[in-house]
Amino acid sequence: MYATTFLLLLALCANRGRGEEKQSRGHVSVVVVGGTGDLAKKYLWQGFFQLYSNQVSRNTFSFYAGGLLSADKAMPIFFGILKAVPCPKDVSDERCALLKEQFLRLAQYRQLKSHDDYRDLAQQIEQQAQEEGLTEAGRLFYLAVPAFAYADIADKINTNCRPVDGAAWFRVVLEKPFGHDLRSAQALAAQLGEALRDEEMYRIDHYLGKQVVSKILPFRVENKKFLDPIWNKHHIERIEIVLKETLDVQGRIHFYDQYGVIRDVIQNHLTEVMALLTMRLPTNVTDGEELLQNKLRLFSSLLPLGKNRAVVGQYQAYQAGVQQELNKTKDYISITPTFAAVLAHMDSAQYDGVPILLISGKMLDERVGYARVLFKNDVFCLQHDFYCKPKEIIFYFGHGSLRYPAILVSKNLFKPSLTEGEWKEVTDHTNVNVLGSPLSDYYVQTPTVQREAYAELISHIFAGHKNSFISTENLLASWDLWTPLLESLAGSFPRVYPGGADNGDLLDIHLKGKEIAYKRDVVLLGADQLGVESAKSFLVMQGKYRGAHMVSAWPEELVERLAADIQEAAEAAVLQGGVFHLALSGGSTPIALFHRLALHHFSFPWSDTHIWMVDERCVPLTDPESNFHNIQQHVLQHVRIPYYNIHPMPVQFKQRLCVEDDAAALLYQEDISRLVNGSRFHFVLLGVGHDGHTASLFPGAKAAHSDNGLVVLTESPIKPHRRMSLTLSAINRAHRVALLVMGKGKHELVTQLSRVKDEPNKWPVTGVKPTDGTLAWYMDYDTLLG
Repeated sequence: MYATTFLLLLALCANRGRGEEKQSRGHVSVVVVGGTGDLAKKYLWQGFFQLYSNQVSRNTFSFYAGGLLSADKAMPIFFGILKAVPCPKDVSDERCALLKEQFLRLAQYRQLKSHDDYRDLAQQIEQQAQEEGLTEAGRLFYLAVPAFAYADIADKINTNCRPVDGAAWFRVVLEKPFGHDLRSAQALAAQLGEALRDEEMYRIDHYLGKQVVSKILPFRVENKKFLDPIWNKHHIERIEIVLKETLDVQGRIHFYDQYGVIRDVIQNHLTEVMALLTMRLPTNVTDGEELLQNKLRLFSSLLPLGKNRAVVGQYQAYQAGVQQELNKTKDYISITPTFAAVLAHMDSAQYDGVPILLISGKMLDERVGYARVLFKNDVFCLQHDFYCKPKEIIFYFGHGSLRYPAILVSKNLFKPSLTEGEWKEVTDHTNVNVLGSPLSDYYVQTPTVQREAYAELISHIFAGHKNSFISTENLLASWDLWTPLLESLAGSFPRVYPGGADNGDLLDIHLKGKEIAYKRDVVLLGADQLGVESAKSFLVMQGKYRGAHMVSAWPEELVERLAADIQEAAEAAVLQGGVFHLALSGGSTPIALFHRLALHHFSFPWSDTHIWMVDERCVPLTDPESNFHNIQQHVLQHVRIPYYNIHPMPVQFKQRLCVEDDAAALLYQEDISRLVNGSRFHFVLLGVGHDGHTASLFPGAKAAHSDNGLVVLTESPIKPHRRMSLTLSAINRAHRVALLVMGKGKHELVTQLSRVKDEPNKWPVTGVKPTDGTLAWYMDYDTLLG
């Protein structure tokens, strides 16, 4: 039996608001399942103590912590948590001490595992009400447990713990994650729907309890006359929603490695902020149904999120954490992103073309969260002037340089209205910069009293206000938006960054129309095996493969790196000898490289470059299957290169295709000997086939491996069978040789090649060993890791 506190004071007012009608007065039972866990310890019991402090004169309470541990083991932990709960800021120390003593007397721990345990809990709640003559007002169950346990616990609560007379309210609170993708969210919603009605479920997104976030819609309404003319594509340059954290995920990796930053933060917190910023203003901001419909309309107007709408990263120490906490070997590689930047656009007349950036990450340079609406400025000042400063509205969630939550409006934009009582204007501007501008450039408003997000939301649950919670429709609409992006990123390798200030510009991004990319051309990956300690000493992930140099990255950045290396070789050759001899392979693999060289490397010395062929199919050069035709289409027609510097293989000679007696191979060899100093190409680009062939040197073609010549005719096992190819002798004379291997289909091949000896007759590519030059393998992650 547990004492109740204070008699009820006054009867309900006749003109109560809707929320007060829902909460009613009487006895409230609060049950926190998972009541001794981290979330309960850090936030929930503090929030419920705040609720008790505010409501003690209106309601009586009982508080239960539920869990799997037996009571004798859990009770000391539970009461240790309660004793450490801090006092609310607006409560005196003397009153707090009294409230804390009463709060502890009203709390108890119960083991909750079986249906019988939940049935016994319900019987105790009912028995207490009867014995103490209490009118039951409601029951609140807070599920601070992993999501996989929701359905089972909801079933037990539904079967055993509903108020019997139906007069008392019944609410069940759920913590994210609400699924892993659309399908799992639908399945979870269906399971919960068998036990609970949607109006009984309160899905918490604690960001909606932050005072600045909950102020976004009211701010838009209060300043409608200023915002209506400028809240559109003609005036908004972009919208940024950013949550940066300095901590790692140590201790949470078991959860985090299954979800990553997009599921953990962006799909929920940042998406909800985006909705509040861009949704159509409701006629009544307290009308939950209108708010929901406006949100759903917003989600349906967002353009699909594809892989080119996001970049992802992972802090360098994450792999070691995964191996330690998940007990994985050093061979295990996690590609879970700890950083992501996503670019969203809307298909609407109001926001068409306005980029919306959602960015979050762990181990960044500072802890800060904000939403920023940056406006276009059509004023140009010849001298430094107030009117040329950025025009923006910043919803500053907290931390960072400012340290407190606030709404900032550029003084050259408008002076915002102020809600007296709950918010106040900050006029004492300290020497602080916010996002690069001095605080004195803004009108600043901040909450009169700062309140913790969970305490705010718990008070809303108690009052029955559902506007700050995620409905089933809202949840599924959000997952419908994010699931395609998550699926497209499933095999992508994140850019590795060192963490903190050492990140430098590694994670800087730039926008290309409706696409997003990292600003730096080369993907930077942690090479902790190289002992690097800062971004300046980071390299593209490198190592050794078959005793040669290996470069690896994900496809786009791998191509960028190889193109940069080819240009570097070209510039060095031209500087030294005035000419650059480049031998290129055909096939589909190097097409992206050809595009990169032709369309992005404008300073490439094409006029001093000679293009040679590594191999050619015995088809007319205008045939689509011709390697030269491929190079013509993707490189030569886009660059200015003298026609006499282009050297296709003479596979069609004397109106015949690759006839041995025509000695066309010898003719090509003579051209090489005459034009290329020492017959040493400056750079040879090769690929490798599934059977280990390179160029058109196939297994068993002994003549192709002879040291007697530079060019030979060979036979391919697939059509067209007849080929012309450089020999290994010609290839191995080169200054630099690059082997470009891409695609998951090559993973088994490179695994096998890593184990075999040099057997050029069986594995022709193993015969590529430059005599007095260098060999480098360029592999994308699909090839390297499968």
